[in-house]
Amino acid sequence: MKNRAPFLIAATAFLAAPALATSSEQDSFFANIAAHCGKAFEGKITAGDSADSAFSGKKLVMHVRECSDNELKIPFHVGEDHSRTWVITKTATGLRLKHDHRHEDGSEDKVTMYGGDTDSNGTAQWQSFPVDAYSINNFKENGLAQSVTNVWHVGINDDTYVYRLTRENRDFKVDFDLSKPVALPPTPWGHE
Repeated sequence: MKNRAPFLIAATAFLAAPALATSSEQDSFFANIAAHCGKAFEGKITAGDSADSAFSGKKLVMHVRECSDNELKIPFHVGEDHSRTWVITKTATGLRLKHDHRHEDGSEDKVTMYGGDTDSNGTAQWQSFPVDAYSINNFKENGLAQSVTNVWHVGINDDTYVYRLTRENRDFKVDFDLSKPVALPPTPWGHE
């Protein structure tokens, strides 16, 4: 009974950090993306409509820029617009995809950190992220009611990285060619 402090400290630290509970499929998916860390790739729109006109005729580049054991940050550059970063995180229930949107001065956009969590194991090549409650509220507060049923999908194989957004009457998809790395883009807005 003499010196229980180390045990209590260790037990407290263990309880404070939630256990990560990604499936083997999700771990493989995460590792498949992380294998490209430090590289950038050009993409093209392979599905879309007039709602996606902001992407038309612009160079589309994804950059697997920051990789840790539990988080990937992947800026998505649209021409000279460096406002978007996809953030994929391991959580206690699977994987989470968030969209970090910034202004040129680095400040957060009012519509930012939206996304969702996986609700199935998915595969090592494909994961889907249905919209979460935070995002639904953010969309409603900012006049984007059409987005409250969004599902984002991310796919990866040896040759292609896919980013896809689906909802009723919307299917937007960009395919990035992983076989041809391109020059690294500028630092995304709001990041160092």
